[in-house]
Amino acid sequence: MAGRKDKAQSTRVSRVLIAIVIGVLLGCFFAFFYPHGLFASDLPIQNRRLGKSEFQVQSSSPCESSDRSKNLKANVVSMLEKNSLLEKHIKDLTRELKIVEQLKDHAQKQYLALGENHKAGPFGTVKGLRTNPTVIPDDAVNPRLAKLLEKVAIQKELIVTLANSNVKPVLEVWFTSIQKVGIRNYLVVALDHQTEEFCISRDVPVYKRDPDNSIDSVGKQGGNHQVSALKFRILREFLQLGYSVLLSDVDIVYLQNPFNHLYRDSDVESMSDGHNNMTAYGYNDVFDEPAMGWARYAHTMRIWVYNSGFFFIRPTLPSLELLDRVATRLSQEQAWDQDVFNEELFYPSRPGRDGLHASKRTMDMYLFMNSKVLFKTVRKDPKLRQLKPVIVHINYHPDKYPRMKAVVEFYVNGKQNALDPFPDGSE
Repeated sequence: MAGRKDKAQSTRVSRVLIAIVIGVLLGCFFAFFYPHGLFASDLPIQNRRLGKSEFQVQSSSPCESSDRSKNLKANVVSMLEKNSLLEKHIKDLTRELKIVEQLKDHAQKQYLALGENHKAGPFGTVKGLRTNPTVIPDDAVNPRLAKLLEKVAIQKELIVTLANSNVKPVLEVWFTSIQKVGIRNYLVVALDHQTEEFCISRDVPVYKRDPDNSIDSVGKQGGNHQVSALKFRILREFLQLGYSVLLSDVDIVYLQNPFNHLYRDSDVESMSDGHNNMTAYGYNDVFDEPAMGWARYAHTMRIWVYNSGFFFIRPTLPSLELLDRVATRLSQEQAWDQDVFNEELFYPSRPGRDGLHASKRTMDMYLFMNSKVLFKTVRKDPKLRQLKPVIVHINYHPDKYPRMKAVVEFYVNGKQNALDPFPDGSE
């Protein structure tokens, strides 16, 4: 009962806050554009006296009329610009309010679950805790990075990618698409000086780590998979500083702001390598062994792996443990980082091994789209072609740069045949 009251009270408070914000914004709007009132004329009405002089029509010269017309046009343009800025400000406030509401709801659930012991509710009403509390930020871990993130991040969240000079053309498509969408909270972790200088020349937020031989040698000369493996070590500092990170590979085109499509209720939200509902979200795979007779059918659960090149990770203890586990194994094994990432996330506890207790969520495969979904399914379906994804990740194809350019042509510039020249797979 107490939980219901708290929830109802929280809902009322949220509605009141929303009403106040809307009221203030409307008040600012009308005060700015209608200083004398919505229905009042521009002429002062106090102490107005009716006389002959008020009804006399004075002729104006053509020059005065032209000046008035120019002034009127300038005022209209100025008002339209200010109105556009106001609309953008309202959108930003609405998005920030949504994030605050999500975080407040998660905090209330954490308090109820982690506070005092309580009885189970009626059948069908019990919900387990999926949103783990965040760690206490520790700026001493990296004071220089902490100062930079204060400027770049919004609501303690940002997009982060790692890049070296080997991927310069792809990196340019990556940050150009981000800028076109209007995303401000993103950062390139430059693994060499050439990339750092390139980002600075294009006014792209960039961070170059302090020298570290174990990382620098791979960062400067490594290929895609080797560079990808570095992120699990580098991301740890971001989480320790209290920031949620949307980790992104560079072979991704942004078409909407991804922060408007996150749930923030799990330690990890990741895009899938699956290409339909079954493979992306899981299915019951029946294994047939005729020699077993009556027991020939064995049921198994299958799901295609999460993509370690695009996931949102919150600064929680399970998230930090995940990064530590993956980084440790990659330093000791000759393994692909995506394999290790998924094994640590999904494998359960068993004799001799403690599983990771991290909560996870699969992203919508049509909003956070991999290139197999796009080139095998979406481009051939008239209805699916009308959908606008949040991002497209060219993860299934090695010819990344031309396909990324084609994605921009199709979704941004409206060129309907831009995707046609490419095969479903790789040649």
